[in-house]
Amino acid sequence: MTDITRRDFNRVAGAAGLAAILELPRPALAAGVARVVIVGGGPGGAGVANRLKTADANLDVVLVEPKERYTTCFYSNLYLGGFRTFKSITHDYEGVKRRGINVITDAVTGIDTAAKKVTLAKGQPLTYDRLVVAPGIDFKWDAIEGYSPEGAKIMPHAWQGGAQTWLLKEKLLALPDGGLVVMSIPPNPYRCPPGPYERACMIAHFLKTKKPKAKLVIFDAKKTYSKQAVFEEAFDEYYKGIVEINLTNEIDDFAVVKVDAKTGVVTTKAGRSERAALANIIPPQKAGAIAASSGLTDGDWCPVDPANFTSAKAKDVYVLGDAAIANDMPKSAYSALSQAGVVAADIIADLRGKPRETGRYRNTCWSMVAPDNSAKIGGDYVPATKDGKHYLEVKEPFISKPDDSADLRRQVFQESADWYQTICEDLFGETPLPNFRNP
Repeated sequence: MTDITRRDFNRVAGAAGLAAILELPRPALAAGVARVVIVGGGPGGAGVANRLKTADANLDVVLVEPKERYTTCFYSNLYLGGFRTFKSITHDYEGVKRRGINVITDAVTGIDTAAKKVTLAKGQPLTYDRLVVAPGIDFKWDAIEGYSPEGAKIMPHAWQGGAQTWLLKEKLLALPDGGLVVMSIPPNPYRCPPGPYERACMIAHFLKTKKPKAKLVIFDAKKTYSKQAVFEEAFDEYYKGIVEINLTNEIDDFAVVKVDAKTGVVTTKAGRSERAALANIIPPQKAGAIAASSGLTDGDWCPVDPANFTSAKAKDVYVLGDAAIANDMPKSAYSALSQAGVVAADIIADLRGKPRETGRYRNTCWSMVAPDNSAKIGGDYVPATKDGKHYLEVKEPFISKPDDSADLRRQVFQESADWYQTICEDLFGETPLPNFRNP
C-alpha cells in the first residue's frame, strides 16, 4: 500500500498541473490582462484560483463564493465523533485575498456562456475570458417523499459543511440515552463514497462513549460500499451491538423513500419503518443548481473532457470537483484539488497559446474508524478511450486491508491529519487547529 506524505501531496495534488504551470514561460498573456472567473470556493475552485495566481501574478482571478467562511465537509465526521472542533474545520478567505485573488462574497444567479457573462445576486455582472465552475453538489429533494430543505432542519443531512454539520452534532448531544439514530445512505454517485460509513463509525464512537444505550440503524440504497471489508471489521471490533446495517439485496430494497420530520418515522422501499429520535438523511445528489440552470449538465452531472476538465457543453468553460462526471474518480476534496492543478495549467497554456497537455490525476480518501485508526483508498487516474468514448481509467489502485496492524492504521491516521493541514494551508493560507485524540 502506498504511503502519501505531505511532501508527496504537494507533488501530486495538482498532478503534473502545477509543475506544468511553473514551467511555462512568463510574460505571457497576449494583449491585455485576461480574466478568469471561478464559481465556488471549495477545493476545486479555490485550488484553481491559487494555482493561477502562482502561475501569473498579473492574471485577473475572480473567485465568487456566497459564504464568508467555508466549513469543510471532509473531516466533518471527525467533528461529529469528538475528534475536532467546529472551529478547526471552518476557514475564511482572508489568506486567499492576500494572494491577490479578488474574492466576491455573492451568489451566482446565472451564467451566459455565449456572452461570457456571470450574473450575481447582489453585484454587477462579470465578464470572463475563461470560466471555472466548481459548484459542488445539490440534492434531489423529490427523491424522498416528505424530505425538503425545511425537513432538513429537523432531519439534517450534514452533507454540505456548515450549519447542517453543527445541527447534526447538536442533535447528537441532545439525544436521549437509549434513543435510536437512523441514517440513510443514497445510491451512487454521491459526494465522498466512503463518507457515510466513516460517519457511521464516528456516530457509533460518540454513542459508545456518551450515550451507551443508544443505537444506530443504517438504511443503504446500495448492495455494497467503499472500503466495506475495513468498515465491517471496525463495526465488529469496536461497535458490536451499537450499529445495525441494512444493505439493499435481491429481496429487500433499503433505499429510504419516505420520511416524516414531525414524527421521526423513516420508511424504506422494502416497507420497513423506524421511528428515530434522530434521523440523518443523506439524499440522492446532483451537480450544484447553477450548473443545471446554465446548461452545463447532462442528466444530473456535468460532462467534461477528462484530459483537462473542459466542459462538453460550452466553450472556454471548465467544470471540476463533485459536479463533474469523472467516471471512476471519486467525488472527493483530494480529487477536486488534483483536477484543479490540471485545469489551471490548461488555462494558462491556452491563454498563452502554448501546447495543452493531457492531465494526470490522483485521489486518496481517508476514513477514521476509531481513535488513532484510519483506513484509505485511492489511485492514479489517466484519460483513456474505449468504444469511442473518453473516460478516466484508474491506475495502481490501493486500499487498506482489514488485518492491517495497529501501527499501520495509526500511521494512516497521522497521514490523513497531515493531509488536512496541508490542504488548508494550500487552499486558505492558514494552519488549522490540530486533531484531538481519545476524547
